[in-house]
Amino acid sequence: MNRLAPYLTLLRENHQFRRVWLSQIISNFGDWFGVIAVFTIILDFSDSEFLLGLVIITKFVSFAALSPFAGYLADRFDRRILMLLCDFGRGAVVLSFLFVRDPSLLWLVYMLTAMQMGFAAVFEPAKQASIPNITTGDDLIKANIISNLSWSVIFTTGMGIGGLATAWLGTDAVFVINGTGYILSTWFIFRATIPHARDEETMLSLRNPVRGIIDGYRFIFSNTHILRPALAKGTITFFMGALVYMLILVSEEILMLGSIGLGLLYSARGFGTAVGPVLIRRYFSDERRWVMMMGFAMISAGTLYLIIGALEVIWLMLVLVFVAHTASGANWVMSTVLLQKRSPDAFRGRIFSSEWLLFTISHATSVTIASVVMEYELLTLRQAIWLFAAGLVIAGSTWLLVVARKEARWNRLKKMQTVRREWSREHVVQH
Repeated sequence: MNRLAPYLTLLRENHQFRRVWLSQIISNFGDWFGVIAVFTIILDFSDSEFLLGLVIITKFVSFAALSPFAGYLADRFDRRILMLLCDFGRGAVVLSFLFVRDPSLLWLVYMLTAMQMGFAAVFEPAKQASIPNITTGDDLIKANIISNLSWSVIFTTGMGIGGLATAWLGTDAVFVINGTGYILSTWFIFRATIPHARDEETMLSLRNPVRGIIDGYRFIFSNTHILRPALAKGTITFFMGALVYMLILVSEEILMLGSIGLGLLYSARGFGTAVGPVLIRRYFSDERRWVMMMGFAMISAGTLYLIIGALEVIWLMLVLVFVAHTASGANWVMSTVLLQKRSPDAFRGRIFSSEWLLFTISHATSVTIASVVMEYELLTLRQAIWLFAAGLVIAGSTWLLVVARKEARWNRLKKMQTVRREWSREHVVQH
């Protein structure tokens, strides 16, 4: 219980973060609760592995298409109001899945999915850019761990319960719960106070959307200490996206457990992403080593999925999925915290939207390749898992050789500059 005390204290004393966090809990539960229902509709109406992968692709392509403009909105307008509008909009969209009643309306699933992710594209950078404005210092790390832990627990319970609810209650009931959750979450955002100060120079630079978006990209590429953590999620997801997608097929074709098996595998994934960030804060608190740790996280996850690809035993597969996503969860929070700490508020929305853009493009590309490979039987399921897992190991090794070395040089330079400033200050005082 003592280990939880710092997190409970933050939730008890920081009212603004608590409200944002409660909103996240409600909307995330509705979100993950409905994922398997969408998969079920597609499989019931089409029985196509490609169309199943296409809904995932639609999610991320839609998110990516709006990400550049979304970051501009998060820096230009009140982030709290943006989050309110986005959650209400997502609630209305998800409830519209109820209109999909036969195969001729299957196209509506993809259109509504695109709209849902369009709102998410604005919501996510607005939320992540807001966290440093309502937390400071070590509380920022704790806030991100709480958010990730909550997401993971909700993902775990939402997917697990959602699989059972889809089988027992039907997809209609699941969509009603999903949509209602989004709408309820707006109440907590409405009650939160999120500072959003902008000076005249910043507002002037954001008058023109095109200029604002271009300025954001220039800022990121000219500040490589920000670019490095911004690349982390996209790099690991280029391979992990396909591996997570193929867990659906593992449950169907290898374990023969259908939606229940998928719920268990995704639950193991969720628990892993919850534990990873906690271990990082406890055992690897030196942020100067985090970029290097991201490379080791990629290698670890890839190695474990190489083993998963050879298994048929459900309990052992669950253990290894859990450990693999412990590494990916740590990667997620380390990169998020570094971006929040290194990014100025005036650019933070555009920085996070750019990160999400890379993440979504990587995920969509990954799932597209995997779904095409499986649809046309270019590889067996096991061979495809091994291919992407080996790619992740190679990506992690390359990260250590290139990105981590540049980070180490930047840290050394930063330390030297600090020593010089301290020496200069002492020298001035002495004279």
